[in-house]
Amino acid sequence: MQKKGFTTTILHADLELNPEHGALHQAVHHSVAYGYPDATDLAGIFQGTVQGYAYSRQSNPTLNALEKKITKMENGLSSLVFATGMSAIATPFSSLLRAGDHIISSSFLFGNTSSLLYTLIDLGIEISFVDATDVQNVADALQENTRMVFVETIANPVTQVSHLDAIGVFCQTHNLLYVVDNTMTSPYLFQPETVHASLIINSLTKYISGHGNVLGGSITDTGLYDWTQYPNINDSYKKFAPNIWGITQIKKKGLRDMGASLSSDSAHRIAIGAETLALRMQRCCHNAQKLAAFFSQHPKINKVYYPGNPDHPQHTRAKTLFRHFGAIMCIVLQDDIDCFAFLNALELVIASTNLGDTRTLAIPVAHTIYYEMGAQRRKEMGIPDTMIRLSIGIEDIDDLLHDFQQALE
Repeated sequence: MQKKGFTTTILHADLELNPEHGALHQAVHHSVAYGYPDATDLAGIFQGTVQGYAYSRQSNPTLNALEKKITKMENGLSSLVFATGMSAIATPFSSLLRAGDHIISSSFLFGNTSSLLYTLIDLGIEISFVDATDVQNVADALQENTRMVFVETIANPVTQVSHLDAIGVFCQTHNLLYVVDNTMTSPYLFQPETVHASLIINSLTKYISGHGNVLGGSITDTGLYDWTQYPNINDSYKKFAPNIWGITQIKKKGLRDMGASLSSDSAHRIAIGAETLALRMQRCCHNAQKLAAFFSQHPKINKVYYPGNPDHPQHTRAKTLFRHFGAIMCIVLQDDIDCFAFLNALELVIASTNLGDTRTLAIPVAHTIYYEMGAQRRKEMGIPDTMIRLSIGIEDIDDLLHDFQQALE
């Protein structure tokens, strides 16, 4: 039949693996180890000449089914899943870089990612932080030892949209690994392989699982990067086909050596949640667009950061690249409003961290997720004390509008 749509593909991905007994979902496999009557098969699995499972720290049938599903979602070559989104973000750095290498990174990063990169600096990795909304800033930071460019699609919390397509062309031209964190958009809104990303990262905790009940992360190799040109591949992995050198090294170093393994129960929850990704994202984005318009007209709101607003600096870019504008926004209250009083007045919206939940969540940015950065760094990033990050959920829009209206009053 003709190519299936996004949701149809996810719903039927497990069936393509022929689950036992006619089940509609892949079974949850809890076994840690796998036995083979012929010991040469076990040796072949370790040596990469036989397909199969040896130890669940690296993979098992439940995780493999989720990996195949994510690969289809991202239109990639191969994927790996991890215990958390942060472990997925950390692994390309720890497995593919060496002391003395140089990264060009967006300066607009999730707080924990920023903290991780500063740890890499302590370990001998050079990093240039740039405004990635303009490819020229990336180009100006290029060095002879540059190995990788790292960006997020939509920045958290101020929603800057990286110059994704132009950076992709730049990385192609200079043979650089292009690593794109797709968490804030999800594979439904945007597929980074369309801008020639080499590796795609997703926090599965967020929109892909979608219900705030499980942790997980993933890395997808798009198959677009020529790993024969990358200098840091271990010789022992070069016996495999060149197109899987990168993902093999990531798997061996990130899962085998560092053990950031996703549990089978978590993988199953994520796989079930992913089935409704498109439906949830459509509703979340619809609600976000309506709320952004409401906040933009409200006298007690000083600023609204949302790519769907026409006055957003990267509105046209987001409209061109993304299916919808996303469900994350920031509002800045007027200076005389106590952000905690506002949050405490909300009756439906929940004061909580996390994003990508079915419920609408609100968090005071400066006092929580960016508190450790200090006042000076927050000022440089444009994060005032009255900034509130909102992760918009799937509630009925009239209920959300009423709750924000009464809280502001």
